[in-house]
Amino acid sequence: MVNKLSTIGKNIKKLRLGKKLSQDRLSKLADIAHPTIIKIESGAIQSPTVETAQKIARALGVGIDDLMK
Repeated sequence: MVNKLSTIGKNIKKLRLGKKLSQDRLSKLADIAHPTIIKIESGAIQSPTVETAQKIARALGVGIDDLMK
């Protein structure tokens, strides 16, 4: 079965790559565990907590709504 990527995971990856950040660097900037970034981007975590999404959005310099659309 193919794991469908979540919208938030795709958007995080797109924004991260647009800023030329590695997953490891984003995890450090957002102060969250590196495996969490991997799991969100891969779709293993499809609905991260609001706190996690806020930290990632802040690290990427975007609003949380930009991760959801």
